[in-house]
Amino acid sequence: MEIERKQRRHYSDVLEHLKTYFPSPVSDPIMDGYFVHSISRFLDQVDNLKSAKPLLGRAVKNNHYQTSQQATFPENISSVEDMTDLLADYCQGMTIWSHPNAQVNVIPPPTISSITAFIAAAMYNPNIITDEYSGRFSEAEIQSIAMLSDLVGYDPQQSGGLFTFGGTGTILYGCKLGIEKILGGRGMQEGIREDIKIFSSDVSHYSRLNVAAWLGLGTKNLVAVPSTSNNEMSLSTLEEMLRAALGRGDKVAVIIATLGTTDAFGIDDLAAIVHLRDCLVIEYGLNYIPHVHADAVIGWAWAVFRDYDFEDNPLGFHARTLRSLTDSLERIDSLQMADSIGIDLHKTGYAPYISSVFLTKDRNSLALLSREPEQMPYLYQVGHYHPGIYTLECSRTGAGALAALASMRLLGKQGYRVLIGHTVEMAEMLRERLERHGFIQVLNDYNYGPVTLFRVYPPGVDAAKALQRELNDPDYQSQLLAHNDYNRRIFDLIYERVMQGEGVLLSWTLAYRHANYSNAPAIAAMKSFIMSPWTDLKAIDSVVNQIIEVREQMTSS
Repeated sequence: MEIERKQRRHYSDVLEHLKTYFPSPVSDPIMDGYFVHSISRFLDQVDNLKSAKPLLGRAVKNNHYQTSQQATFPENISSVEDMTDLLADYCQGMTIWSHPNAQVNVIPPPTISSITAFIAAAMYNPNIITDEYSGRFSEAEIQSIAMLSDLVGYDPQQSGGLFTFGGTGTILYGCKLGIEKILGGRGMQEGIREDIKIFSSDVSHYSRLNVAAWLGLGTKNLVAVPSTSNNEMSLSTLEEMLRAALGRGDKVAVIIATLGTTDAFGIDDLAAIVHLRDCLVIEYGLNYIPHVHADAVIGWAWAVFRDYDFEDNPLGFHARTLRSLTDSLERIDSLQMADSIGIDLHKTGYAPYISSVFLTKDRNSLALLSREPEQMPYLYQVGHYHPGIYTLECSRTGAGALAALASMRLLGKQGYRVLIGHTVEMAEMLRERLERHGFIQVLNDYNYGPVTLFRVYPPGVDAAKALQRELNDPDYQSQLLAHNDYNRRIFDLIYERVMQGEGVLLSWTLAYRHANYSNAPAIAAMKSFIMSPWTDLKAIDSVVNQIIEVREQMTSS
């Protein structure tokens, strides 16, 4: 009994100990030092996980997940030191996006300033539902929206927007605005009582399926427009399909134009799409205007070249890179024609997840999404900025807004030109080297960006001729599938090498596109997506060399 009494502690004693687990609310040199020491200790432990591999520590095995499902809620208090060790261990197997040998996807290394912004948000926990709960974090959102509007060509005095939960969120807001424009805002109260169509490219991001389903339209009302060999929406087919829909009396709420597809950096002709929309509105006497949303979550950053002097070329990019940048900019430069735009700073903005922005040309249109303040009686009693009235989210962190502001202010147009230009230049150097080999075929040679898709063919096969037959000849279907398997085996062997600390980590796509005939199979591909400022010609040569070595290994085995 006496031992049990000694083990028991009044909650106030425990509380005093627990206070040391939090940053001090007032200046306290000892506790502030402890906080800095804890963060520093974590960084030291993570640094010890770095090696020649583009991963932290060891690769994670799938059987860990089965063990994780047995976790139970702990009974006792732990320590900050133990948690620091645990958190560092959870970084095992994480890809180091800044590593020159990480060419996996459109995920950048965040800048130090944007990381600091996330730390600030984590420490002070702003909710930008209102400036009452977020202080100057709300100001960071307003400033970021204005800066991005200025960059893409919107009038910052007329435009508006908000930070949301990802690229899917930006498309959702764009589609919801288009629907409410048709319904005059009634959908917010009455719901959707009729079929309304959304048009998008068949190679646009799959989040369009989520949006159509979760908005209640259903994927049956999502119209996929076939794409061209350049991975852009076919304008002639779009016109045919729009005319057919409008001729039937269908209502078209939204046309999604993609400016930088995830797999191949395909860029839709936004200007032509808007022009077509405007002509059809007049021709069919529509009493509404279909909303054009630009899904530019990847391609937005190319807008930093809108006022770059390509003729003088002060940054000294190679001719092939200049061609790539100017051809991309030709499409990106029309962003201001869209009714709304989706932007991901965590893709080509070098900020952490999640830093997604929904921009609208007319901020007054957000009123279509608003609720009455009386429905939220405990909010909006003070302050001047209340986006929670029209946002889907009732909780919105200020981390993305401050991180975006930090990266944009840190880098400016010049910094982004250098980073984007470098990734494109390295991608062009990779394509140039791949094209030297007759058994390798680059698949997206006319889609200019930091991503390169390619297929490798076995001895005795002419890559260029094989690809043309794969795309167009139904009788070549069995060979197409065999070549898919062949490329997958090469990819798997490369992956095994990388896990051993050798080579460059690439990615794989099951469907670069489908062949050009009915019931055609998908054409798979290996993919290099360069985002790191550390990727250099040595890393580029490593990609090509490892492909040659693995192909020879397979041939001789």
